[in-house]
Amino acid sequence: MQEFSDFLRHRCAYVATAKFKPGKFPEAQKLFEKAVATYKTGFKGAYLFQKPNTDEGIAFIIWDKIDDMEDNRNPIHDQILEEMKHLFAAPPETNFYEVLTEITIPPNPLSP
Repeated sequence: MQEFSDFLRHRCAYVATAKFKPGKFPEAQKLFEKAVATYKTGFKGAYLFQKPNTDEGIAFIIWDKIDDMEDNRNPIHDQILEEMKHLFAAPPETNFYEVLTEITIPPNPLSP
């Protein structure tokens, strides 16, 4: 049974904004997807956004708690991040945010 305090706990989001070298965004996207595929415990979802017609992007990775991100690091993940380093035009800016509101679309009762 869930405790009431579980409902008061907020998920967190790791947010990275970055500018990539010209034409490198597709390669960065593939590496992002490869890294995210290694996440397990506490991982709740990931989003990668690209500003149209640019090499600028924002990544959101949602975790149950900040510690889950560190707990999911492994040699494969670290290797993927190392492969990604040369794609950045400048170091990415990273931050953690507390997820205060989460709105999802309810399932359609008529869909199979």
